[in-house]
Amino acid sequence: MIANSKKFSLREVIDMGEYHPDFLAAFPEWETLSKPIQWELIKKALDIRERQLVQQWAEINNILDFRLKPELKVALKNIEESRHEVMRDREMLIMVYFG
Repeated sequence: MIANSKKFSLREVIDMGEYHPDFLAAFPEWETLSKPIQWELIKKALDIRERQLVQQWAEINNILDFRLKPELKVALKNIEESRHEVMRDREMLIMVYFG
């Protein structure tokens, strides 16, 4: 991170789709939140991240002359894999917070 760059708040990183509890724990206020509130913030970030991936997939898929750009198929596959990772993470985090 550049010395002059803006530092993000917990709310801002949640709104950008960051849901990993280890990352969120770097914010001092994270530990002051109850488990149910932590889960709600994680769930919100998971939903945002999934929406971002769906939107990215749609933007690439709707490119004109998609058939002439086979390299875009790799990008779509990577986005699909990321979406599956988010779904796996959601299941794992449900077990952490409710198991």
